[in-house]
Amino acid sequence: MPKNLKTYIFCYDDHRGFTDDVKKKFADLSRYRVESFQTREEFIARIEQEKENKGCRIAILGLHDTSEQFEFIDHLTQDIKRINPGIGMILLGPHDRMEDIRKSVKFNIDAYIPKNANSILRIHNSVKKLISENGIAIFRKRSMISVYMLLGFLLLAIISLLIAYFRFPQYF
Repeated sequence: MPKNLKTYIFCYDDHRGFTDDVKKKFADLSRYRVESFQTREEFIARIEQEKENKGCRIAILGLHDTSEQFEFIDHLTQDIKRINPGIGMILLGPHDRMEDIRKSVKFNIDAYIPKNANSILRIHNSVKKLISENGIAIFRKRSMISVYMLLGFLLLAIISLLIAYFRFPQYF
């Protein structure tokens, strides 16, 4: 596995409330690329562009108190998963409305984080967890390919042994 896969972090933050803190937390440009968007169209277009790149992709969606915002985020998460099913999503919302958020946006979210003093640390931990899951998925895929190659080689060796046994029985 490559030592340094780049992680793409896309922040949808229409009020620029948490993006600067996320950029400060993930400042290493060789490992992370943090981008912020205020409009839905720019956000979706950028996710479509990064669909082909290797590496872990994470979307952080910021919410506000309005119920229309919850419905909008629900549609946005469905669009993101339709474009790229492998993207990880973190939802950042107000602390007092977190239960309402969980009820309205049920699917496709990897982490629900309330906005408070510890939210950046929780985002960091969630991003690290998603990076680890991505690495495990890559390792699992590679190990399964290796197992299939080993089984193919063993099958080929057994077939060759059987052909040699019936063709040259005096050597056995």
